[in-house]
Amino acid sequence: MSGTPFNVGDRITLKRTHPCGGSEWEVYRIGADIRLKCLKCERRIMLSRRDAERRTVSRIAAAAGSQSGDVEENVGTADTADELESPAESS
Repeated sequence: MSGTPFNVGDRITLKRTHPCGGSEWEVYRIGADIRLKCLKCERRIMLSRRDAERRTVSRIAAAAGSQSGDVEENVGTADTADELESPAESS
């Protein structure tokens, strides 16, 4: 798997399982080292880029446009609009 670029949000499988039993990891930081998060116990580890490339068995690319840490919020729901009516309009 040498030379495979990693991107934030990619999910990878390493050769050995984590002590918690998890085998899938999420890439959430890239630099000289690559920071990974176990998807089962959420433990974070740091590997050198070389070690990460050597230990990776498979990689699933992240969905386009998504970043790790993105939060979706519901804005302007119907309940909020009902609460904003003035008392004179509801009579």
